[in-house]
Amino acid sequence: MDGIVERVTAVHQRIASAAARVGRDPAQITLVAVTKTWPPETVLAAYAAGLRHFGENRAEELAEKRPYLESHLDTKSAKSVTWHLIGTLQSRKTPLAATHADVFHALDRLKIAHRLARDLAENGRATNPDFTLPIFLEVNVSGESSKSGFDCTRWEEDGGQTGVLRAAAAEVISLPGLMVAGLMTMAPWDAPPEEIRAIFRRTRQLAARLQSDLTLPNPLQLSMGMTDDFEIAIEEGATHVRVGRAIFGERP
Repeated sequence: MDGIVERVTAVHQRIASAAARVGRDPAQITLVAVTKTWPPETVLAAYAAGLRHFGENRAEELAEKRPYLESHLDTKSAKSVTWHLIGTLQSRKTPLAATHADVFHALDRLKIAHRLARDLAENGRATNPDFTLPIFLEVNVSGESSKSGFDCTRWEEDGGQTGVLRAAAAEVISLPGLMVAGLMTMAPWDAPPEEIRAIFRRTRQLAARLQSDLTLPNPLQLSMGMTDDFEIAIEEGATHVRVGRAIFGERP
């Protein structure tokens, strides 16, 4: 982890520069440090470097790393950390997510939402007035078959796609212990910058449409952008960027 402080500083500088280009406040953008496949000691080093939001793709890794970090911090410091589950969740692993995740970025089907609500009720988090699990609905705007999420490839022309997403959001809102925080998407890996920009822009516009249709009290947030494209995502309205390699290097 040599150089992690310098790399974190560099990422924050890139976030600030991207935000400045479009007149945004960088404080409105949450940097989620993606620690998947890295050992728990790496998370502790990242905490020491000033990071407070950590993202895991797998619920079982989250269930390992959160207790490890908390065992090395005092109560106040542990409460300053937010744990994001950013990967697709299998049905049998919803109890782990309901116990350890503070934010879930990849809801791609309602079955998972119902299981999370049930598990939150069983573990007591749903009855805690200070806790609600924010949910990002994962949307597939790029049309890639390898991507998960609600099909929104033609949402501008296909009222059925927006209808399905709107109904899904309304159902999540109705479930105890859950709230709809926003939308999450991923752009194609090696696409030209303007194609990536179009995906992020269309996702922002879709969020605005959903916001209007449901008359939600708070603006929907946007989880989009990773190491190779987070600056474009910020320019197109991302509120959460999920960055791993630029902070930690190539995964082990």
